[in-house]
Amino acid sequence: MTNAPFSSVLIANRGEIACRIIGTLRRLGIRSIAICTEVDAAARHVRLADEAVRVSSYLSIDEVLAAAERTGAAAIHPGYGFLAENPAFAAACERAGVVFIGPSSEAIGIMGDKIAAKAAVAARAVSTVPGAGEPGMTDEQLIAAAAAVGFPLLIKPSAGGGGKGMHVVASASELPAALASARREAAASFGDDTLLLERYLASPRHIEVQVMADGHGNVIHLGERDCTLQRRHQKVIEEAPSPIISPETRERLGVAACETARSVSYSGAGTVEFIVSNNAPDEFFFMEMNTRLQVEHPVTEAITGLDLVELQLRVAAGEPLGISQADVTFTGHAIEARVYADDPMTDFLPTGGRVRLLREPSGDGVRVDSALLPGLRVSSDYDPMLAKVIAWAPDRDAAIALLCRSLAETAVLGVTTNLEFLQLLLELPQVASATMDTELIGRELGSLRFAEADDTVFATAALLLFAARWATSSDAPWGRPSGWRLGEPAPLRYRLAVEGRGDDPGVHTVEVLGTPASALVSVDGAETVPASVVRVDEAVDGAVDGGALVSVAGVGRTIVSWASDTTVSSNTVEFAADGVTWRLREVPPERRTSADVVAVPTVSSPMPGSVVAVLVASGDEVEAGEPLIIVEAMKMEHVLTAPSAGIAHLDAAIGDHVERGQLLARVEARIEAPTKE
Repeated sequence: MTNAPFSSVLIANRGEIACRIIGTLRRLGIRSIAICTEVDAAARHVRLADEAVRVSSYLSIDEVLAAAERTGAAAIHPGYGFLAENPAFAAACERAGVVFIGPSSEAIGIMGDKIAAKAAVAARAVSTVPGAGEPGMTDEQLIAAAAAVGFPLLIKPSAGGGGKGMHVVASASELPAALASARREAAASFGDDTLLLERYLASPRHIEVQVMADGHGNVIHLGERDCTLQRRHQKVIEEAPSPIISPETRERLGVAACETARSVSYSGAGTVEFIVSNNAPDEFFFMEMNTRLQVEHPVTEAITGLDLVELQLRVAAGEPLGISQADVTFTGHAIEARVYADDPMTDFLPTGGRVRLLREPSGDGVRVDSALLPGLRVSSDYDPMLAKVIAWAPDRDAAIALLCRSLAETAVLGVTTNLEFLQLLLELPQVASATMDTELIGRELGSLRFAEADDTVFATAALLLFAARWATSSDAPWGRPSGWRLGEPAPLRYRLAVEGRGDDPGVHTVEVLGTPASALVSVDGAETVPASVVRVDEAVDGAVDGGALVSVAGVGRTIVSWASDTTVSSNTVEFAADGVTWRLREVPPERRTSADVVAVPTVSSPMPGSVVAVLVASGDEVEAGEPLIIVEAMKMEHVLTAPSAGIAHLDAAIGDHVERGQLLARVEARIEAPTKE
């Protein structure tokens, strides 16, 4: 198969998936057309594409179709998210005469409605999870039906996926509030607040099967993926094949997945998701079908050697699959980690910022699907996933080890990410033994041992700041911050504090004497030790990556580093070493405080987002822990509570767009009236 199925393809998406699709289009000699919003004008997918068109929103069907017409695009690839599973968009493409690279609008509509999907697959003898839910059911009706479903149960939006609007409910008393929250999230994410209830299985595993089908009646499966490692129903680590699925169960899963595709005359790439209990890995229940390419498709490509995007293109062009089930073979093991712009130390709240420096891994068995570029502004407007790191090896243990090494070699300075968390997660014994379930992250997050700053961290930060200033100071000896004065040495002092790593370890003083190549350092008055820092700037994709060799007390290591500026005023330094990223700031010599000032407890937004609910009014008396405001970020709701009892004063209203750290409310202590004697 060498002929190009289309002359040009518009990609109705952004980020790493748009970049990944462009890679296949380039290989096949197909002209790639990107769309972008103002926020993404300088994004990587825009730079990679042959042509780009500005739109106001990735969700605007009219604008996407207008861009396709304007550029002469023969087909549209929706990627995942946005319009990928929107039947109205697929139908609009059909009416406009442009090929939609995906299934029919009818298939998307049925499988996009979880209630209709369960009915369709049940008719093909595919087992489904016990549950309740019909279009139009009210909260009261769902509450009445919950007893028959049993607790714990799972609330799911009928119209969407990705974990948005999903809530696990342990008892009947929790159900009313959870239903209200799920309806808000479902309406905001999918424009449809229809909900259903499902039995929540104990020790569940998330197993999904990749299917491919053409318009000639051929349907095959490409094996299963294990997507059990999740947080808040969002996948974090995916692997193929699943370590708990036997060859016999794999065959049965494949048959069930293909029957699911046939139930809606499916065409293209799709994923059928099943839930499996660790206690009975040979039993599986249908959950839903994703009628698009999945985020985790690279692990399937790694073990089958197939390019799923190319198969999508050829099927959409009317070609037969060209391969049969007997042609599909599985080799080795692949595992993928999603790199998110979120903070595991604040319960995965979304972050943002500008990518100051970037280093991505490479080598045999390593693949990176990424939207990152040095200088890229990471916004909270879109999904926080930045990149995926994929490792392939002959067996599972070797693949996990390679992925851990690759993550340790990855650095994204300027944006807080989950890179350290991913490495700690892969080191858990439950992951090594393949005994994890979908609740593992929730149970173990509090026990993960994130790195703590030690003297080496503070010394390294001071040396990097020292070297940055040295490099830009005057060539005259007296202009350099050498740490020497006429007649006697005078060390430079740096008062440093760690940022963004949970508990504040306080301010530490580092003294540096000498030159970057030959220095002496002391932390908090401890013994002075020899040290050095040598810049090793390497060109990576046209950008200097800030490499440095740092030695403290005779122990050296290679790091990626960045300093905020090179003046003698207050600085920030950030560096990555041994798989951990550190950000430290210089603290002014004096901090004046007054014992006469009474602190008023405040409530600030922990992430950028929008205020979707205000639960009290200014002047209301509140108790400690009482919900005050709900902020939505990335279509997920976060409830902010009163830090203490008192009188609430609000500084935000419904609809406000807020930044991370923005003041939203204050709680003043009650002033008790004096009692009469």
